[in-house]
Parts: sequence; C-alpha cells; structure tokens
Amino acid sequence: MSKHMNKTELNYLKILADKYPTIAAASTEIINLQSILNLPKGTEHFMTDIHGEYEQFNHVLKNGSGSIKRKIDEEFGNTLSVKDKKSLATLIYYPKEKLDIVLKEEDNIEDWYKITLHRLVQITKRVASKYTRSKVRKALPEDFAYVIEELITEKAEVQDKEAYYNEIIHTIIRIGRAPDFIVALSNLIQRLVIDHLHIVGDIFDRGPGPHVIMDTLRNYHSVDIQWGNHDVVWMGAAAGHMACIATVLRMSVRYGNLDTIEEGYGINLVPLVTFCLDTYKDVYCDVFNTPVNNDYDARYLSLNNMMHKAITIIQFKLEGQIIKKYPEWEMQDRLLLDKIDIKKGTVNIKGKEYPMLDTEFPTIDWKDPYRLSDAEEEMMLRLRHAFMRSEKLQQHVRFLYSKGSMYKIFNSNLLYHGCVPLDENGEFKKVILFDKTYSGKSLYDVLESYARKGFYGEDNDAECIRGKDILWYIWTNPNSPVFGKEKMATFERYFVEDKATHKEKKNKYYDLLDDEETINKIIREFGLDERVSHVVNGHVPVEQKKGESPIKCGGKLLVIDGGFSKAYQGKTGIAGYTLVYNSHGMWIAAHEPFESKDAAIRKETDIVSDSFVVESSSIRLRVADTDTGYEIREQICELEDLLEAYKDGVLVEKS
Repeated sequence: MSKHMNKTELNYLKILADKYPTIAAASTEIINLQSILNLPKGTEHFMTDIHGEYEQFNHVLKNGSGSIKRKIDEEFGNTLSVKDKKSLATLIYYPKEKLDIVLKEEDNIEDWYKITLHRLVQITKRVASKYTRSKVRKALPEDFAYVIEELITEKAEVQDKEAYYNEIIHTIIRIGRAPDFIVALSNLIQRLVIDHLHIVGDIFDRGPGPHVIMDTLRNYHSVDIQWGNHDVVWMGAAAGHMACIATVLRMSVRYGNLDTIEEGYGINLVPLVTFCLDTYKDVYCDVFNTPVNNDYDARYLSLNNMMHKAITIIQFKLEGQIIKKYPEWEMQDRLLLDKIDIKKGTVNIKGKEYPMLDTEFPTIDWKDPYRLSDAEEEMMLRLRHAFMRSEKLQQHVRFLYSKGSMYKIFNSNLLYHGCVPLDENGEFKKVILFDKTYSGKSLYDVLESYARKGFYGEDNDAECIRGKDILWYIWTNPNSPVFGKEKMATFERYFVEDKATHKEKKNKYYDLLDDEETINKIIREFGLDERVSHVVNGHVPVEQKKGESPIKCGGKLLVIDGGFSKAYQGKTGIAGYTLVYNSHGMWIAAHEPFESKDAAIRKETDIVSDSFVVESSSIRLRVADTDTGYEIREQICELEDLLEAYKDGVLVEKS
C-alpha cells in the first residue's frame, strides 16, 4: 500500500503518473480495463507445416479456417441463399479480384453495390462486437475510418436509423468510392475475425513460395512462430553456416524451387552453375533427376541434375566436418563418404555392404573425403556472401527471430514443432551440449539461446561459431526437439536402393502420444496445469486415410500437421489441419486440397473442410480467462495503487 511502499514502487508509480496524471484519468482507465476483461476471448488461429504452399496458406488465412463462413451463417441464417453466401464469402476473401469480375458481368451495378455494402456492414458489426471500440478503431483503414465507425456504431440519438445508414451508403456509391470501400470492409473483416495467429513451424522448403508467406506474416497484425527444423536450416543459411546453405540449396533444387532462391531472395546462383559446367558436365547424374515444372525447366534439366548432385556431395562433406568436430553429438553413423568402397561400388552402413546407385564423384579425395576441393570452397564462399547479403532473406530471418522461438506458452497452451525428446523409458532424454547436460524444457532453452548467438553474435566469437553449428544441430540431430528421428537418411535415399536403409526411426515421444502420464509430465515440465492445458504440435503428418486422428490423449495433445505440402498429401489423404480456439472452445478443420486462387475467385470454390470440436465451453470464455486478462488485472492493481497514492497525498495530481 502507498504508506508502506518502497522507493522502487514509488518511482514506478511516478512513471505511471506521467501517463495518468489525475484521479479521473486513472479511474477512467480502470473502468476501461475492467470492461475489456468481460469481453469474449479473441479467436486464435493455429497453422503448421505450410512448406511454401503460399496459395493454400493465403486462402486458409483469409477464410480463418471457415470462421468467416460461420459469421455469414450466424448473421444471415436462411435469409440468404447458399449461392449468395458463397459469393459474399469469396468477395471478403478476394475483394479486388472479385470486384473486377463483378464490374464486367453485373448489369445493375448500383443495386449490387447497395445490397453488398449493407451485407458487409452487417458482417463487420458482428465481427467487431467482441472488441472494444478503441481496438476496432485502431484496426480501421485510415481512408474510411470515420465512415466505417459511423456505420457500425449504434446511434441512440438518430430516430430513423435506416434512413441515416442508407444515406451514408448512397453517398459512398454516388461519389464513386464503393469499390474502395468494399475492399476496405473486406480486409477489415479478415483482420477482425482472427485476433492472433500461431504458426507452429515449417514455413520453408518443398513448396514454391515461402518468401511470399513470410511477406504476408510480416504484415499480419498479431502473430507468433514456433521454429520448425526447415525454418532453422534457413536461419542457419542466413547466418552464413556453410552446411545449412548447402542443405537449403539441395532442398530447393530437389523440389524444383530455385526460383525462391534466385527471384524470391535475389541470390545469384551463377557461381554454382559455373562450377557445375566446369566439374560435372560429363558426369553421370541420373540419380539426381529433378522435377520438371514447365518447358523452361525441361531445357535445363541436365544442368539442374548437375547442380543437384554437386550441392548434395558438398552438403555431405560439410556435415561430415561438423560431425567430426563434435563427436559428443553422436552422429558418427552419418559419416558415410569414408565408408564407400569405390572399386567395389558399395557402401558400408552399420556393418553391411550395399551396392551404390552412383559411384562417379569427381570432387571427392578418397584420402580425405570430407575436404572441399579448392573449386568447391571458392564457390561456397561466394554463395555464403550472397546469402548473408540478401536483404530480403535477412529481413525474413530477423522476423523469425523477433516473432519466433523454440516453443511458446500462450493462454495455458504449449506450442512446439516436433517433440520433447524422451529416452526408451519415456523419461526426458539427457543430452550433453558443450560439457553440460540438459533435458526437457532446459534443452529447448539452451538451444534457443545458442540459435540467437549464432545469428546475432560476432562472426569470430567462439560462442557465435557454436551458435551457428547449433542451428545445423537443431535441423538434423536425433536429440533436436524439432527433428526427433534417429537420422536424416538423405544419403541412403540417393544412393542405396534397399528401402530398409531409408527408414528414419522416430523418437520414443511418438509412441507415447496417447499416454496421459507422459503428456501431463510434459505439460508440468513447462510450468502449466495439466487439468486445463493442451499441447499443440506440428512436424509429423497425421495420416487421416489410415484412420489416424489429430486429437491425441483425450484432447490434451493436438497434432495439426495434416499435409499442407503437396508432397505429403498422397500420404495423409488431406491437405492440412488447422486449429481454431475461440470463446466457445476449440475446433479442428481438416482441409481438402486447394485447387487454385483463380478457381476460388472465378468458380467461388472454397476449401472444403470437415470441422470437429475438440473442446467446447458451456460458459463463453472471456478476456479475463486469457494471458491478456492476467496482464490487465496486474495493470488494474497498479492503477489502484496509483489512485491510493493520489488520495493519500503521496503523489500530487497534475493539472
């Protein structure tokens, strides 16, 4: 209390008094904060394992996993036809593109404007109703802020409300502002329907547009990211780690996505092309066939195969150097270049000889197989320079660091990509890093600490060098929480026909997804209450067509990777899960494959999604039940202390 407060508390109240200089100002803010506590909880949207599929990602983001359709159904019920509801939803998702079509096809555009604007205003009112007027005002587009506020705010003093609102809409149409106003309202609805977005890892690799997704996320109003192993390897590449750069390039050429590197990030691949034409021109590269997306790609198939092989061999060499540098990381089974018998054309894997599919390696010195040739070294240094000088890549990776982390605790839920590493007894696995032992939460924390040092530290600093190597460790080590397998069988998949060698055994965690004792132990390890908390998990696709369910352990664990990436859809049978957590509870949407943005606009096809409830709340959840509510209650207590200090004369009100 103010009479017994110490100097630190008094100094804090003096700072608070600058913002609330009078009893009236402090009292008004207390009343405002108290009212916010009683508003419905904002909607959280969870997405994971996007893998560069930007069109599908953008569509799911725009429709809020069906949240906008629900709002349309709630608002209009049976008063609108199914066709009209679909048209309205498509307009909200893609307002500019849909307007272009309507303007060409609609005979009576004024009537269409009038009807459409009324419907959009009604939806805007509905989605804005769960926020304070102040929060809605901050979200309003600058050009139309005043007009939108007039249209969505009830005016008790206006007698003929319908005439008042009709006149505003009529004026908007008359002065030619209807198209811009429709776009503004549609974007506002998208903005308000989702309060906060969670990306539970793996934005990068496989699909064609991770850079497009990153641009979208950078402009999103409220987002956090839990790093996936595919994100971390790009973070390592941006930090200048050679093995991460080689891996990123191999994945890009492997999935036919070099456009991401060259056009998306402006990284010049001429050094790699020149090296390949000099070194691999007459070398057998058929094992490294890459996807052909169009006629242009087909012309350069031979070059792509050369690039694929060249960068793969460089990756294995660079990885071998790291594995030998850190024997305590226990990855010696990945040292396979020195296990090749080039005369016999075989490789020894775990004591067994396997014939190799390719034995032509012009850059390998068999006396020292993990050393880069002079030409490889020079080429990789030039590429390293290009990755570290790519302005857009550096911006995107800084964003991953500022909004991202190894795990996230949010509204009593634990979010992470991958697994919490467990030993064969189901206990937290003890992992040695730089002579210290970590497990459970402490393993996540130390890896994140080093990941940050690796990007932000000084290049020649020992801890920064360790941090860069840790970024590669997080990508591929069996003890990495975001990888969680005994090995990355990249070498075997390229060079060994026997599919038994391709198998990547998962961490024990994946055997215990339905074991309540294990999941409770994980929840407690991160300081949460197992009675009310959930784990939201990405990384390993749920194979719905085999009868697998994303809901594990009675709803305590939600595995929401369902195959956003086209590369996984044949395996999973769907095109991704997303999770929505709103004031009524939690529900999961299972999405069908997305045809295209063009089809969504022209044919008004939405992503067909089956929704199923994970948990429903009989009492509507309020802001008071969230992390924000906890912070608001703390602010109220501080303001009440300020009020008391004013009343006791410890602080004097300012005029």
